[in-house]
Amino acid sequence: MTHQIETASLVSLNVGMPVSIAYGSKEILSGIFKQPTLTAHALTTTGLQGDGQGDTVHHGGPDKAVCVYFQERYSYWREQYEEPFDYGAFGENFTLSNWTEEDLCIGDIIQAGDVILQVSQPRQPCYKLGLRHKLPELPGHIQREGYTGLYFRVLQEGSIQAGMTFEITYKHPARKTVLEANRVMYRDKEDLKGISELLDVKELSASWLEQLGTRLNRLQLDHQGG
Repeated sequence: MTHQIETASLVSLNVGMPVSIAYGSKEILSGIFKQPTLTAHALTTTGLQGDGQGDTVHHGGPDKAVCVYFQERYSYWREQYEEPFDYGAFGENFTLSNWTEEDLCIGDIIQAGDVILQVSQPRQPCYKLGLRHKLPELPGHIQREGYTGLYFRVLQEGSIQAGMTFEITYKHPARKTVLEANRVMYRDKEDLKGISELLDVKELSASWLEQLGTRLNRLQLDHQGG
């Protein structure tokens, strides 16, 4: 059941530049280590000033300008793993109160001060999150629960600071929640109706439109052949 809360607070603004971390016998570059900051930061269509990603193929870009996680999910993960999990622990730029993946839908528009944002896709947790916490099973667990967080694209640039109020100013009529998008992508991978309905939401990120479009075509061919 959605909470229908129209506003949230930016509990923590988190930034971090890429650093080298050990991965087996090699070193990789990752921006997963975000730290809370009380300073105001400029936000552009490509992300926050003073923040960066190690892998710019799979992270960042206009559809994934801002990584978002939810304050409400922290208690679940702290209980599951008996770890402190401070804000920023999931590599997110924004830690938001009140909302979860059940409340925000693909294409919803949110305003914070001068900044205007749009929900573009769920976050896809990668192995680097497991490396950060020495919990290799964590990304898969997040994906199974659907507690992934999400990405915003930036429709209007501006300045962001912890404590700001975020308000939903436009609710996309399709009402495809982030949780529903996760279900279709990760759990019910052969749900033709679910995939088709999600593909109808043109505000979905280009990478998800392409991935789900390819899957739908393959499933339709399989059905015709069967």
